[in-house]
Amino acid sequence: MTRSGVREGEVPFAVDPGDRDDARLAFIGHLESPWRERGSCPRNMREARERSQDGSFRARIDLPFRPALDGLAPGGYAWLLTWLSQARRDLALQMPRHATVARGTFSLRSPVRPNPIGLHLVRLVSIDGDSGTLVLDALDVLDGTPLLDIKPYLPSVDHAPDDLS
Repeated sequence: MTRSGVREGEVPFAVDPGDRDDARLAFIGHLESPWRERGSCPRNMREARERSQDGSFRARIDLPFRPALDGLAPGGYAWLLTWLSQARRDLALQMPRHATVARGTFSLRSPVRPNPIGLHLVRLVSIDGDSGTLVLDALDVLDGTPLLDIKPYLPSVDHAPDDLS
């Protein structure tokens, strides 16, 4: 690492996207996980499921947004969109720890991006609409991560076609 925290080969954007004021987002709740530090947090949902601690993953939905849970069902899957508030936002090229050359931010799943929005496919273990509590199978985010949105997983459209050509 260099003094600025930029690894060899990394290139920052010309402007820091965090300094712009051109979007208004409303957090609808937050996530609860056993992960308190970035170093202990799983890098992806596969790893999170391997390290799963049943019952310790929850989405807490704020009161005004709880009616929107209607139609979600336990046992189904949903996409969670999160705000990865502790992530850097300033790198155009990143040097993944496992790589030998830097790559463009948009070609990586790294949380470091202009808008640090996380995308997580979770199984809904249980839903309590009155308390706004969703118990989830796993999470790969830090405890307290803000929740931006929930979208249903639709098997008929949420998979890549066999042949994209």
